[in-house]
Amino acid sequence: MDSDIDISNAKLMWAPDTNRSTKMDAFRETVNRKFGLKLGNYQELYKWSVSNYAEFWEECLQFLPIRYSKPWQQVVDKSKSIEEVPEWFQGCHMNFAENMLQYNDDRIAVYAAVEGREQVKKITHRELRDRVALYASAMKKMGIKKNDRIVGYISNCVEALEAMLAASSLGAIWSSTSPDFGVSGVLDRFTQIQPKLIFSVDCVVYNGRVHNHLEKLQHVVQGLPDLEKVVVISGLTHGDNKPDISSILNSCHLEDFLNQDGTVPELEFEQLPFSHPLYIMYSSGTTGAPKCMVHSAGGTLLQQLKEHVIHGNLTRDDVIMYYTTTGWMMWNWLVAALAGGASIVLYDGSPLVLSANVLWDLVDKIGISILGTGAKWLAVLEDKGVKPIETHSLKSLHTILSTGSPLKPLTYEYVYRDIKKDLLLGSITGGTDIISCFAGQNCTLPVYRGEIQARNLGMAVECWNEDGKPVFGESGELVCTKPFPSMPTYFWNDEDGLKYKKAYFDKFKDML
Repeated sequence: MDSDIDISNAKLMWAPDTNRSTKMDAFRETVNRKFGLKLGNYQELYKWSVSNYAEFWEECLQFLPIRYSKPWQQVVDKSKSIEEVPEWFQGCHMNFAENMLQYNDDRIAVYAAVEGREQVKKITHRELRDRVALYASAMKKMGIKKNDRIVGYISNCVEALEAMLAASSLGAIWSSTSPDFGVSGVLDRFTQIQPKLIFSVDCVVYNGRVHNHLEKLQHVVQGLPDLEKVVVISGLTHGDNKPDISSILNSCHLEDFLNQDGTVPELEFEQLPFSHPLYIMYSSGTTGAPKCMVHSAGGTLLQQLKEHVIHGNLTRDDVIMYYTTTGWMMWNWLVAALAGGASIVLYDGSPLVLSANVLWDLVDKIGISILGTGAKWLAVLEDKGVKPIETHSLKSLHTILSTGSPLKPLTYEYVYRDIKKDLLLGSITGGTDIISCFAGQNCTLPVYRGEIQARNLGMAVECWNEDGKPVFGESGELVCTKPFPSMPTYFWNDEDGLKYKKAYFDKFKDML
């Protein structure tokens, strides 16, 4: 399939400023200098990235703000096919939380907003690091260690982020579901991985009502016999500087884990292999028990930062929000922006209450520059006749991202007519299986009505017919023909790898 072929007569909706220098341009120039190339545009860079995928991912790791303590002996064994799930950056050691918390300054790291609450909590990078240090201290005191599973049945609050980062600082593995999951759905997932510690909330605020969560939590806890501790956070007060974690040890608060002189304990980062497990994600479970997909710390960080920084041109001045829950991979994707130094917005509640303008109000109030959502939400706004272009400034907003379902051509018209004329509308597509995107936004390419901008760098994506032949301009199966770092490293409780191979390689051999 030739990516230079253009069979589209689609309407141009937005074009990038050709005089603007982007991280994508800087990366292409870096590649040109190092390899003596003359790649002149994105299409040429893309072709190089998939043809030379080992060199490409190595350049990404060196270009992006990623910290590691030991270098690698080999980027990837290119003699191994994608079906063999080759190991990436063998010998490299790093820590995911250390990368997420590397900006230890007084700029805002997290804005935490809750439905119906006027106040937006602000947490600096330094404060976030201190809070994570206290969580990690508490976890160590209860005996949490490398490879232990820590889970969240929890809303999109700052405590979920802090617990995840504390777990990853120790080399523990994080997994989460959101409070809208039913008890059986949670147990279908968590019983497979036998967590030692669970974080949850006592209630959830949604659609103008407070919903008690303790009864569901109690049933989940009863179904997890390996649990040692339960941490319950108040759903009405989360985001406070003094969260009550009385269940993690005998009645205590985070302040109880300060040093004797009142200082915050030093946050230590366990240095781990690039492929060390970070997250356990889950398939939908429509064809049996949900598959437990294990994602590596290094592969997740590298892939997601590539999408944020190179494709999205993310900088330290950006404020990014994705409307998501902790049960959707977009939460994991969103929080990775911290490693790029940006501010993230955690919103907990309905996107349509107290009004259909709640997220647009936040854009103006906080200065959100990148807003992510599902295509359905944009369609609902159009049906309701919401026209932010007439009611809001949206001065800070330069990108809207959409996923979850295809972005319809008419929605492109709606966004540029009724929301804002000058912004990048990026339809992105990927999935939980890769905890990232196959194709999506691109700060250097135009936006056409009804079209995804491009296949992402390093993702050898093609469309195949039933005979396993590449096709263009017609429907078929999406396949990826070459390995990439954010592939699941393995499935939990799948020692022989049969479930993994059946899930991805049954139809076409050596194609994901």
